[in-house]
This record gives sequence, C-alpha cells and structure tokens, in this order.
Amino acid sequence: MRIGELSRRSGVSRDTIRHYVTLGLLLPNRDAANHYQLFDDRCLSRLRFIRSAKSLGLQLADIQAIFADAEERDSPCPRVRELMESRVRETRHRIAELQALCDRMESAMESWREMPDRSPNGKSVCHLIESQAPDDSQSDMNIDGGQGHDH
Repeated sequence: MRIGELSRRSGVSRDTIRHYVTLGLLLPNRDAANHYQLFDDRCLSRLRFIRSAKSLGLQLADIQAIFADAEERDSPCPRVRELMESRVRETRHRIAELQALCDRMESAMESWREMPDRSPNGKSVCHLIESQAPDDSQSDMNIDGGQGHDH
C-alpha cells in the first residue's frame, strides 16, 4: 500500500509516517517501476505498536530500542519494564512540579483579588506579577516545563 492508504488505515498523518521512515521505525519497500514507497501489513502493525507505546508515555528513542531488541530476537519486555518504571518516576516528579506551580498560581490570584488595576508607569509593567517575585527556592527551578524557552 502507498503512504495515503497507510495513513487512512492507521489514522496517522502522512508527515508523521514520513518522519517514522526517516527514523527507521518504518521500513517501506520501493516500487521498482516508479520508486514509490510501499508499505506492507508489518508497517501497519508497527504503526499501531508505536501509537500504543506513545500512549503509555514512551518516546520514539525508546520505541527504536524496543524494535532493535525485537529485531535481534531478544525479548524487549525487560527493557519495556525498565523504561516504564523510569517514565513513571519522571511523570510523578513532573506532576509534583505542576502541583507546586498550580499552588503558586492560586496563591497569586488570591493575593490579587483585592489589588486595584494600574497602568504601567515606566518602572512597572504589571504590578500584579511583580508583587509575586519568586523566592530563592523557585529561582533554581525550571518553571517553563523543561523546554528551555518561553513560548
């Protein structure tokens, strides 16, 4: 089947399928006559596996390693268990960070309840936010979700 049919049958976009091919997660054949990529049922099965693995929080690099184990005829199950334990720890840590952020946000909103609106005066942009200067314990914390940028 060609990429369009694989996309329809799997529910995965063509761009995502192309990305997975680039990463080696999918291994299509080439049509000798027209050089189109041809995907078989194994590619469809792999796409379904990738979707399931991603829904459990695994990353594409994890999935590549799992496929590599399977290609070597080694059971990927020990790796999967190890990866899942790691992802659970990371997720619990992230949840704690998000809960702390939510608590700070709620505290700020509560303290702003009685504060009047003010126009910028050249020294202040928004006194509501400026009234919530982070303490030293928050200054080392990555509050942008670990992305390293703020958009």
